[in-house]
Amino acid sequence: MTPQPDPEAGAAVKAADRAHVFHSWSAQELIDPLAVAGAEGSYFWDYDGRRYLDFTSGLVYTNIGYQHPKVVAAIQEQAARMTTFAPAFAVEARSEAARLIAERTPGDLDKIFFTNGGADANEHALRMARLHTGRPKVLSAYRSYHGGTQQAINLTGDPRRWASDSASAGVVHFWAPYLYRSRFYAETEEQECARALEHLETTIVFEGPATVAAIVLETIPGTAGIMVPPPGYLAGVRELCDRYGIVLILDEVMAGFGRTGEWFAADLYDVTPDLITFAKGVNSGYVPLGGVAISGAIAETFARRPYPGGLTYSGHPLACAAAVATINAMAEEGVVENARTLGETVVGPALRELAERHPSVGEVRGVGMFWALDLVKDKETREPLVPYNAAGEANAPMAAFGAAAKRHGLWPFINMNRTHVVPPCNVSEAELKEGFAALDAALTVADEHTV
Repeated sequence: MTPQPDPEAGAAVKAADRAHVFHSWSAQELIDPLAVAGAEGSYFWDYDGRRYLDFTSGLVYTNIGYQHPKVVAAIQEQAARMTTFAPAFAVEARSEAARLIAERTPGDLDKIFFTNGGADANEHALRMARLHTGRPKVLSAYRSYHGGTQQAINLTGDPRRWASDSASAGVVHFWAPYLYRSRFYAETEEQECARALEHLETTIVFEGPATVAAIVLETIPGTAGIMVPPPGYLAGVRELCDRYGIVLILDEVMAGFGRTGEWFAADLYDVTPDLITFAKGVNSGYVPLGGVAISGAIAETFARRPYPGGLTYSGHPLACAAAVATINAMAEEGVVENARTLGETVVGPALRELAERHPSVGEVRGVGMFWALDLVKDKETREPLVPYNAAGEANAPMAAFGAAAKRHGLWPFINMNRTHVVPPCNVSEAELKEGFAALDAALTVADEHTV
């Protein structure tokens, strides 16, 4: 679709937004949201007709891009047939979505509890784990994000937690592996893995194994920096959970449904958790949907004991119809395979080549359509381009980098001193090359702030 400029309409949209919309994670008077006129595939455009290649996939959820015709048609057809129905009934779209998801989850995670998004999926996974074990505590990593609701934000390890941290939610944080900025003075992946597992076991022992219900990990952390775990780490966590009777919850809200070149990132490591949480890519974000995939053992806990939780819109027919169409389209069109192949043959090599040429790129890491560039002032010392949780003038180098990317038609995903490369999983090689050219130009601005 060719964008048609309509500045007057854009001004009206912007005025209404500024007058009435309260935005997430923002100081309301200090933001200037772009008024978006439309989107299709890997692109969106504003009311001035300027088009952007979306390297954010919305908020890492449009895994099959914007306005996929099969999903749009499925939503329309479901709306004409049955717009909504209460969750206590068996509804075709809900049943089929659950079946298709269960077919793709590892092991015996065959029961699906539907939520409205990822945060409430994590909330319910924790509730299930605590009730199943009869234990109060959960462990999660410092470099993590698990959602904005009260328990999920306490699980979160990054600064978004600080303002809402109750310090009494039964959450204990620990350091997960991240060799580039190792907390364990490791020099190799093997050392990082072994020392991170030793640290985790020590945390369990000192907290009291009989008090720990669950360990919650993003299979591959997302907004915290896409730190791909070293070989053996997730298997080691699985073993610790088995040894101490702890439930393993893998948060695949961001990593699931093709993002890593597999249906679930857990498949990369041959690890089966007790619970998987999901959202985002399950239906490309077209209608809000999330959920928990539940193992047989935990499902049996609630076979004759009521599960004390639910949502009015659990398994909403429109959302589930979108999920059915999304999963089927991904299977028919080889979207998961596309993410895997382009990640290996195009994205990884291109980003590593950029790292060689730009002094601002300290490390490249990722898999599939899930990558991050760690931006630095000094490659030798690995000093970040901006300080941890920088704002205002301290964050100016990253702000300048982001502005440069947008000037070149690329909408970047920036968090702290990182830029993420997370385009739709069905992105084309030509679109990727266009994005890398824009990224190359923007990195020259970041280079100006290096030693």
